[in-house]
Amino acid sequence: MKIKLLVFAFVLFIFQACGSKSGENAEATDETATEEAVEEVAEEPVMNGLTQAETEDGWMMLFDGESFDGWRGYHKDSVPSDWKIDNGSIYMAASGRGEAGSENGGDILYDQKFGNFHLKLEWKLSEGGNSGIFYLGQETPELDYIWKTAPEMQVLSPKHIDWNLGKDGNRRAGSLYDLYAADPQNVKPDGEWNQVEIIVYNGTVVHKQNGETVVEYHLWTPQWKEDVAASKFPELNPNWADVAKEGYFGLQDHGDDVWFRNIKIKQM
Repeated sequence: MKIKLLVFAFVLFIFQACGSKSGENAEATDETATEEAVEEVAEEPVMNGLTQAETEDGWMMLFDGESFDGWRGYHKDSVPSDWKIDNGSIYMAASGRGEAGSENGGDILYDQKFGNFHLKLEWKLSEGGNSGIFYLGQETPELDYIWKTAPEMQVLSPKHIDWNLGKDGNRRAGSLYDLYAADPQNVKPDGEWNQVEIIVYNGTVVHKQNGETVVEYHLWTPQWKEDVAASKFPELNPNWADVAKEGYFGLQDHGDDVWFRNIKIKQM
């Protein structure tokens, strides 16, 4: 009888131990699943909007996906009529006029100046397209284009003629146009969205494209002035190297189909 009781007690102990371990594993699995679910929700992007984390971190939207609130044309009071909102994107249809842009288009800007900032947005082009993203731009009466005052992150299709012009690839997508080439060159195929970032802090400038840093340079330094002097910009504006400490963010009408969305900025 004593032997039977001892066997029963041993079996009961093993059962409880296994059950307890199984329960601990189940609880741990549940906690891991919950953490992963929370993380997934937190990282899910918002189209033309901010997550709670981004809002708390000081980001602001420059485009709501539905209106041109806050935007206007360069040297204009409103957005030119050829700029449209297309399926949650800012869109300029191809005019075939190249740098001259559409007859009722032209470059547009967000009507607020920014100094130190972190800018994020997405862009895509139709086949063979060309456009640009300007920052620290000025609205100077005697100059007809914002690019004559502002650095430009190049927006370009590999099928555009400019892809093989310039020097050492400095006109390719993500580059500081005509000055510093994007490296690595990781632009996506025509028709696909590219995610880009521009960071400016006390003269240090970083371009990111599709998750990778592709350009880094430093404004106002001797090296900067030397590089600009060797470029085409002094012929267009003798003071081009003297980039302002704060200025406008703008989008280029270069005569080709281009879309922009998810435009957001954080001041630093």
